[in-house]
Amino acid sequence: MSKHVKAEDPLIRMQRDLARVMTGDQAKVKWIMVIDRAKCVGCHACTISCVAENKLPPGVVYRPVLSQEIGTYPRVAWRFLPRPCMQCQNPPCVKVCPVKATYQNEQGVTVIDYDICIGCRYCISACPYGARTSDFGEWYTAETAQLSGTLVSRQNAAQGYETKPAAEYGRRWPDRGKGSPIGNARKCHFCLHRLAVTMLPACVTGCIGRATYFGDRNDPGSLVRELLASTRISRLKEELGTNPSVYYLM
Repeated sequence: MSKHVKAEDPLIRMQRDLARVMTGDQAKVKWIMVIDRAKCVGCHACTISCVAENKLPPGVVYRPVLSQEIGTYPRVAWRFLPRPCMQCQNPPCVKVCPVKATYQNEQGVTVIDYDICIGCRYCISACPYGARTSDFGEWYTAETAQLSGTLVSRQNAAQGYETKPAAEYGRRWPDRGKGSPIGNARKCHFCLHRLAVTMLPACVTGCIGRATYFGDRNDPGSLVRELLASTRISRLKEELGTNPSVYYLM
């Protein structure tokens, strides 16, 4: 009988876990992410979800998906590796920031204070995962003609997206072109602004294969805590001692 009952969508389980955690002591929360590579189909839906949620400009990507061709002809296949910021518990990027703009919050997430960041990009060089990019103020519509009275002019094309302020870190930043985060280093922050209103990160909800899991490592009843017990669990470049908060099911 049970085999004919549809299993609960993991998103529902994670949302329930998140709601429970957000009513407790936030000082005890340690956010982690688990990515099942066997379920990742390389669709890049997580990448696009992240770009749309954080209104990322050209050249700024928080959630790339790396691809690798494996095998020998005719038995050839592709495998994929979503690679957000690892949210290291011993982050090299924090140590090199000369103005302390990069730091860890109490929940173990490495964040950037755009008002302090001077754009030196030391943190980009220090990150062993290539998880940081710099915002040079580029526009997707930079080459779009400025024509009056049309729906395809630069002004009209950009109005619904590029000129809208992003909501990162729970703050509405100025219209693009008027200061930060232009000129700053930028990175994944586990969608802290969504977590604050009890919503899962955009990459988690956007994953069509349900390959990305998110939750509190310290919550014994959470789905991510169960996944950490898998024999398939591993982390990238553990030998560096960075202690990543992103785990993979290989």
